[in-house]
Amino acid sequence: MQILVSGLIFGCIYGLAALGLVLIYKTTDIVNFAQGEMAMVTTFVSFVFLTQFELGYFISFILALLFGAIFGTVVHQLIMKRVQSAPHLNQIVVTLGLFMIFNGAAGLIWGHKPTGYPQAIQGNSIQIGNVFITPNEIFVIVLTIVLMLIFFVLFRFTKIGLAMRASSQDIKASQLMGIKVTTVFTATWAVGAILGGVAGMMTAPITFLDTHMMADVLIMAFAAAVLGGFVSLPGALIGGIIIGIFGNLISYYIAPEMKLVYTFLLIIIVLYIRPQGIFGGTQTVKKV
Repeated sequence: MQILVSGLIFGCIYGLAALGLVLIYKTTDIVNFAQGEMAMVTTFVSFVFLTQFELGYFISFILALLFGAIFGTVVHQLIMKRVQSAPHLNQIVVTLGLFMIFNGAAGLIWGHKPTGYPQAIQGNSIQIGNVFITPNEIFVIVLTIVLMLIFFVLFRFTKIGLAMRASSQDIKASQLMGIKVTTVFTATWAVGAILGGVAGMMTAPITFLDTHMMADVLIMAFAAAVLGGFVSLPGALIGGIIIGIFGNLISYYIAPEMKLVYTFLLIIIVLYIRPQGIFGGTQTVKKV
C-alpha cells in the first residue's frame, strides 16, 4: 500500500503535466515540447518570490501561476501565433527550439546548481493503517482533484469551454460562428502554462529545483497523455496515475533503472490492443 500511495503522488504530478499537454494539443493540434521548460521557469519565478521577496508560500504560488499565465500568453502571441498557419511539423520544431531557449536562459539567470525547494505544507508523516503520508502529499492529491473538477466545470458549463471544444473540432467553422479562435488558442496556452507551473512546483520539493528537473516528468507526462488517448483530459490524469503507480512497482520489485523501460513497454502493449489509447475515441482519417 505504501508503494501504491507513493505512486499515486507521482501519478498526480504526471497527470497535471499531461493535462497541460493534452489541453494545448486538443485545442490547437500542436504538441508543446517546451511545456516542461515553461513549468521549470515558472517554478524558478516562484522561488524568487519565496527567497528574494520573502513572501509566503501560497502568495508566491499564486503570483507564480499569474506569471505562468502571462508567460503562456506571450509565447503564443509573439511566437506560436506567427507560425499558426505553418505545417504542424514546423510548429512542433518551433516548440523544440523554445525548449532549448528556455533551458539555456534559465541556466544563465539562475545557474545549474540544484537547490532545495520548500513543501507547500510542512509537517510530520501521518499514519493511516500501514501507510505513511505527509501533509504535502495530501495537498498534491487534493489539488489535483480540485483542478480536475475546475476543468470539468470549465469545459462543460462555460462559454470559453464551449469555444475551446468547438475550436478543437473545426477551426474554420468556429470562426464562421463568431468564435475568436486566436483568443481561444492564447487562453489555452495560458492555462497550459498554469498547469505546467503547478506540476513544477509540486515536483521541486520531491527532487530539487534545477534547470533539468522537469525532464523525467515531461517524458512521463507524454507517456500518460499517450496512454490516456492524447485527446481526453480525464484520460491524461488517469494515465498519469497508472504510470506513477506502475513505475513505483517496477522500481521496488525489479529495479529503478528499469522503470522507464517497463513503462513504455506497458504503453506499447496498451496501444497494440487499443491504438487510440484507453480513453481515445474513434478517429477518422481525412484525405485532402
